[in-house]
Amino acid sequence: MKCALITGITGQDGSYLAELLLEKGYRVVGMVRRASSFNTWRIDHLRAPGHPHSERFELIYGDLGDASSLNWIMRKIRPDEIYNLGAQSQVRISFDIPEYTLDVGALGTLRLLEAIRETGLETKFYQASSSEMFGKGREFPQNESTPFHPRSPYAVSKVCAYWITVNYRESYTMFACNGILFNHESPRRGENFVTRKITKAAARIKCGLQEKIELGNLDAMRDWGFAKEYVEAMWLMLQQKEPDDYVIATGETHSVRELLEEAFECLDLNWEDHVDIDERFFRPAEVDKLIGDASKAREKLGWKPKVTFKELVRLMVDADMKDAKREKEMHT
Repeated sequence: MKCALITGITGQDGSYLAELLLEKGYRVVGMVRRASSFNTWRIDHLRAPGHPHSERFELIYGDLGDASSLNWIMRKIRPDEIYNLGAQSQVRISFDIPEYTLDVGALGTLRLLEAIRETGLETKFYQASSSEMFGKGREFPQNESTPFHPRSPYAVSKVCAYWITVNYRESYTMFACNGILFNHESPRRGENFVTRKITKAAARIKCGLQEKIELGNLDAMRDWGFAKEYVEAMWLMLQQKEPDDYVIATGETHSVRELLEEAFECLDLNWEDHVDIDERFFRPAEVDKLIGDASKAREKLGWKPKVTFKELVRLMVDADMKDAKREKEMHT
């Protein structure tokens, strides 16, 4: 039985990846930080006694900021595959806490790679890279050879993590891959990300639970895909004969305004009646447009996206409508 270690297990991608790996017969170990409260709602169903794979799913305490805990985990579980999804993942917040963002995202990746090297573990390593690394785009669409121009502390941390992964692959013949994933969303997306913020607000407005939503730059354009499909690409990268880096994207770009229109239209609402622009949500340095070219992933991994932009928005709106209806019932 293969064993996989996932950092960032409690996040959107971590939960979908855990489900995928359990379905494929893996033993899955998720690394979580010690905290005064639990944030495991995305994975609680995997731990439930009635779940068919619960006996192969476990959590272990560790921290990307603590090298000793990472070394201990490597020696204890000796994973066949490691998926490093842990990070301070909010771009806007990274401007407020840049040091922490780089410590976890950049140095955390280094600590993990060093733990692999120091323990002599033969494992396959996946690093969650980001389209934000391209930042101020020099070419469109962006592919694996497009130069990076990071425009936030978050993006800088990801560029550093990308290159240290490449460096360890070349220096120590590690099987280490970077997945340069463009924006990917789902009903499990955090509520402080603009996509989920919009779909949740649309549902709550439809149910009479709120009147307005405050947003920043509506002209920013992103390549949005479905997270559940994107985690399959992560797994495919580690099943290849040779390690490599891959862009994962849909090849389409849409503005925040388009996403607003689509989400509110699903509920027969006019978004212009409910949106206020707030300067607090603008970034000090904006990334205007991202669009990915996933030709390499299609050719070498056999991966391609299936869920369309409209289907993704509808999926999220429907899930948030169920939540909003439950919330309304609790107040009546």
